[in-house]
Amino acid sequence: MKKIVFATGNENKVKEVKKILEGLDVEVFSKKELDIKDEVEETGTTFEENAILKAKAISKYTDSIVIADDSGLEVDYLNKEPGIYSSRYLGEDTSYEIKNQEILRRLEGVPEEKRTARFVCAMAIIMPNGECLTAVETMEGRIGLSASGKNGFGYDPIFYPNGYNISSADMSLEEKNLISHRGKALRRIREIIKEKLGD
Repeated sequence: MKKIVFATGNENKVKEVKKILEGLDVEVFSKKELDIKDEVEETGTTFEENAILKAKAISKYTDSIVIADDSGLEVDYLNKEPGIYSSRYLGEDTSYEIKNQEILRRLEGVPEEKRTARFVCAMAIIMPNGECLTAVETMEGRIGLSASGKNGFGYDPIFYPNGYNISSADMSLEEKNLISHRGKALRRIREIIKEKLGD
């Protein structure tokens, strides 16, 4: 069984990754589980650049397959903010409840057709031989008028995917994985892993 290190300390992301890679002959560990404490400075100007930076930093500590992601929310009306600064929006330690309320406040009175937004996920995978491959996917939608739902994390409670009248935090993990930016990017990464492992 091949070991995969997922460059995150976020347990919710690890759950999503494990779910989508089920059935492959791999075992997924977070960097936290392996006690890798490297905190990477996200100096890239795109989600893809940041994902590659994170993956390369963690690959120095292991000869396993490394996967890293960088993801965030782009709100068109706010000039695509918070974008690559999604996790650091309003400060590193600010709760997502406060972040979500601030976005809703900034969109007060903005009509639905102008509340378009998307989640973006860039995934980078580094194979033991140093080869680096990436996948970038989006989930299009809009910012709702209020926060709703308890299943998601981050900006999920204010994001309503296209074609749905519920937020992504109202969805089950299985439902969300089918359409989410991370789900789509991971399915592409899954295909890369299958091909590389010869499964």
